[in-house]
Amino acid sequence: MSLFLRTISVEEARRIARDMAPPPVYEEVPLEECCRRVLADNALADVDIPGFDRSVVDGYAVRASDTTGAGEAIPSLLELAGTVTMGNPPGFSLAPGQCAYIPTGGELPAGSDAVVMIEQSESLGDQVLIRRPVAPGENMIRRGEDFMQGSPALLRGHRITPQDTGVLAAVGCSRVKVYRRPRVGVISTGNELIPVDALPKGSEIRDSNSVMIGSFLEESGCLPRLYGIVRDDPATLRSAIVTALDENDAVVLSGGSSKDERDLAARLIGELGQVLAHGVAIAPGKPTILGKCKGIPVIGLPGHPASAFVVLAVIGSALTEAMTGEEGRIPCTRKAVLAENVPSSRGREDYVRVSLEGDIARPLFGKSGLLNTLVASTGMVRIPAGREGLEAGEEVEVIWW
Repeated sequence: MSLFLRTISVEEARRIARDMAPPPVYEEVPLEECCRRVLADNALADVDIPGFDRSVVDGYAVRASDTTGAGEAIPSLLELAGTVTMGNPPGFSLAPGQCAYIPTGGELPAGSDAVVMIEQSESLGDQVLIRRPVAPGENMIRRGEDFMQGSPALLRGHRITPQDTGVLAAVGCSRVKVYRRPRVGVISTGNELIPVDALPKGSEIRDSNSVMIGSFLEESGCLPRLYGIVRDDPATLRSAIVTALDENDAVVLSGGSSKDERDLAARLIGELGQVLAHGVAIAPGKPTILGKCKGIPVIGLPGHPASAFVVLAVIGSALTEAMTGEEGRIPCTRKAVLAENVPSSRGREDYVRVSLEGDIARPLFGKSGLLNTLVASTGMVRIPAGREGLEAGEEVEVIWW
């Protein structure tokens, strides 16, 4: 597999991952089931929201011009014309010099264009003292100010949050067009692996990658299917890959990607389809495989958990976003000051795990096979391929897990 000797950039790996993703398929689901799904079409407002001029405070609806010059010493004196009740149109209008009591969310009567907060007024029976001037539009929301009828409330490609479901309800989306969650098969390879509930003996290790990869995929909007542990045997692994290809929209292999005399995963991917890349200029994670078999994308991850997770976060995310239809996702980042020098090799992107202590990013140096740096870290700092490390005191951008 000579491709491993000719590593590609992280940017190129992400492009390949996006390009090999199958196009997402949409379905309609009830509003109550759409949270965390990705919108497959713009959600349009079916009416103006709000459908009337609405107060945002408890107080008095007024003509703003009637409050000009009002103050504590010389308040404006207005006639109380009526009371607005929730859910009912006012049924009256304001003439110059009049006001109306209005609760938060109430509809402003015709003739009014602002609301005075109740704390800035005083009721005197059928008259009200206004102790502060207001400008037109103050303490109110105008009809259609939130969403105009026919305007998009949420855009296609947006992952729906809990607060978004409230917006969808407001614009009348009882059923929501979303992209189907892609199925992704996860296979762990290695003669040294044993199930999580088994006690390791000798050089055996528990299979930690399957559940970690599955959790990442689920958080990314996919439906993971774990196929368990497969031994480093060509026939057995080939059979597992073929089964996973038949039952999923993508397949992730953990282990077997290192360039050695076996090179099993890359060889089998090549036999079943095409290896698009074997080797990425990234640390950790250089032996990453990108391929396509039977039209299904396949990613081969390093066996070391920390390496596998970094590759998932940096390259695998490009595949999951393309498969789920998510667009415009912005990584959660934070500026910090690096606590120590961090060495790096020019020509590759290094991703260094760090813990945040206030505004200080402290590197967690550890070998790629260690798990403790994953749980102790807040995120990672990217060192560009053109840099030979970062210096203590330098401002860096921490990419949160």
